[in-house]
Parts: sequence; C-alpha cells; structure tokens
Amino acid sequence: MTDAPRSTPEEPWPVRVVSQKVGAWIAKLGWVWVDGQVAQISRRPGASTVFLTLRDPSADLSLTVTTNRDVLDSGAPELREGARVVLHAKPEFYAARGTLSLRADEIRQVGLGELLARLEKLKKLLAAEGLFDRSRKRRPPFLPQRVGLITGRASAAERDVLTNARRRWPAVEFRTVNVAVQGPSAVPQIVDALKVLDADPSIDVIILARGGGGIEDLLPFSDEALCRAVFACRTPVVSAIGHETDAPLVDYVADVRASTPTDAAKRVVPDLTEEVRLIGQARSRLERAVRNLVDRESHRLDLLRSRPVLARPQVMVDQRAAEVSALRDRTGRCLDHRLGAADDDLRHTLARLRALSPAATLDRGYAIVQRADGHVVRAAAEVAKGDPLRVRLADGELTATVDG
Repeated sequence: MTDAPRSTPEEPWPVRVVSQKVGAWIAKLGWVWVDGQVAQISRRPGASTVFLTLRDPSADLSLTVTTNRDVLDSGAPELREGARVVLHAKPEFYAARGTLSLRADEIRQVGLGELLARLEKLKKLLAAEGLFDRSRKRRPPFLPQRVGLITGRASAAERDVLTNARRRWPAVEFRTVNVAVQGPSAVPQIVDALKVLDADPSIDVIILARGGGGIEDLLPFSDEALCRAVFACRTPVVSAIGHETDAPLVDYVADVRASTPTDAAKRVVPDLTEEVRLIGQARSRLERAVRNLVDRESHRLDLLRSRPVLARPQVMVDQRAAEVSALRDRTGRCLDHRLGAADDDLRHTLARLRALSPAATLDRGYAIVQRADGHVVRAAAEVAKGDPLRVRLADGELTATVDG
C-alpha cells in the first residue's frame, strides 16, 4: 500500500508573510498581566529604555521585557535580579527577527506578604495532591554506598556536609553537583542535578543543601517545579535548607528534613565511633549472656550429677528389688490368708453337711422305712396290710411286713 501523492500548493507563503501574520495575530492579544522572576536587568547609561529578562520560575522559559526607566523607577526602584515581579505589558512580535517580547507600562515588585500568601496557596495545593503524605516517604539506607550532594559551589553548606559526614564515617563517598542556590537559574540547575543523581545507580541518597538566608533567597526551594521534581525522585532525598526556623516547601516534600546541612550529614551516615561503641556493648552483652547460659547449664548438670540416681545407679536397682521382694511377701501372705479362710469355710460346710445328712440321723437311732419300690414311707396311709417294707438302720437294714 503506497501513500497518496501530496498535492502541490498553488503558491507557498514567504517567511516574511508568515512572520507578519503571526505578528498581526499576537497584536490582537492586547495588554496582559504577567508574573515572573527577573533573570537579568540591563540599564544602558544615558538611555531611557531598560531591558529585562523575565523568567518563568516553573519552566525553562524566558521573555525579553522593554520598559521606560521612569516606569521601572516608579514601580520598582530597588529591583534586583532574582526578584519576583508582576508587570502590565503588551506582547510584541518582531517580524524581522521572529522574536516575541513584552512592552511594559507598569511594574510591581511582589511584596513579602503577597509572596507568603502565594507560597501558602501553593503549599495547600501540593498537600491536597499528596506530595506531603508521610506514607510515601522513604527511609534512607543505614550506610549508603554513595551520597549525592546538590549545593552551591565552595559554599559553607557543602563544607559542613562533607566535613561532618567524613568525620562520622571516613569511608563515605560523595558525588557533588554544584548549582546556583538562588536567583533565576537556581531551579532549572537543581532540577537537572536531581535528574542526574537520581539516574545514577550508585547513589543511595541525595542531599539538597543550602545555608541560611532570607525568604527571597530561599524562594527557589519553594518552587513548584522543584517540589514536583523531588517528589518524582526514586532515590530518597534529604532536604537541608537554611536553619531550623526556615521551612521552604521542599522540606515537606523531601523524604527527610534536616534542620541544617550539619544535621543532614548526621542523618545520612552513622557515627563510626558510636557504632564501634554500640558493637562493643552488644558484644559485651552477648558474652555475658553466653557465660550466664553456660554457667546455668553447668549448674544444672552438677545438680543432675549429684542426684543419687546418677551418683549411685545401683541404688535404684536395689530399691526396686526391695520393692519387688516386699510385694512378693505381701502376695504370699495374702494368698495364705485366703487359702486358710477358704479351708475354714470348707470344714464348716462339711460339718453342716454331716450334721444334716441322713446317716447322722440314723446314728441317733432313727430308721428309714421304704416300700418295695424304694419309696420312703412318710405316712401310715401310704401302705396296706401285707405290704413288704424295708427298714434301714444306722448299721444294716431289716425286712418287715405290714400286719395291721
């Protein structure tokens, strides 16, 4: 299947025509209010025009602003690079160069109160999105293989972190990235440094450090783009910005907040002396526990060994033999007693049988009269005259005939 051939335009536009049309469209935008950070101020001696470079704090984007010196002196006479401003300007497109700029007729420097209000609004927005959520914060490793450090070049913060960390753990390794920590270029440089260190697999934790300063000096560390970059890092980030009382927004997003750069060094690497002391204490406790266990078990063995059953094992056999003999004797006595009782009962029974037997009755002078058929005669009516009778005596028997 082949692509359909492109239709050839009847008449292409020249570049200047395109540029003119873009300029005409931008001219329709009118006047707008613009918020940004001053990256550069250019005042030419004797010239009434002042050139500003206005940068977006949350994006790597800047525009050139032209204004009258009187407008700048009346609205922001103490304006310096890095300050936040709000200006009323009209976008202008220079068709000859193809560039966009702003022409301002009013410039206002953002005051401290307004700046704090904006920061508070941004803080609520980031908190609502979950960037401050404690459940997502990660614990740095106990002993990092390598530490990434983002700080100003040759700054006191860099010296404090490196000196204290190496004093605590001399073998710790650092990869330091020096950036601008204030001014319009601070946020892009810090964000780029975060990306570089986060992509390094040897980096286990990143420290973002800066010394103390005013609210405007620490403003880059409350920038929304920087906060989101810290939130997106896969590597744990430790924020060590300013002093204990300083609280830029990046402190709330970072996994660990250190009060000072020195505190960050203490939180990232353990103290070798303290760890050696703890290991010594643990070894001492382990040795005591082992000794106590051995002593306790040895004492138990001594107790078991001292028992008669183990000291003289034949005693148990003798005891059991004595018990068997006693049981045998008791069994014999019991059997003799039962046999004697049974013999007495038998003699008594024989005596009763003999006393009740017919022979005993005959011995007392009685006789038993029987008819010829052997029936014992118990009444005179049972025989008739002339019937033969048999009379049994104790000694012998007689024959008789009934005669009346």
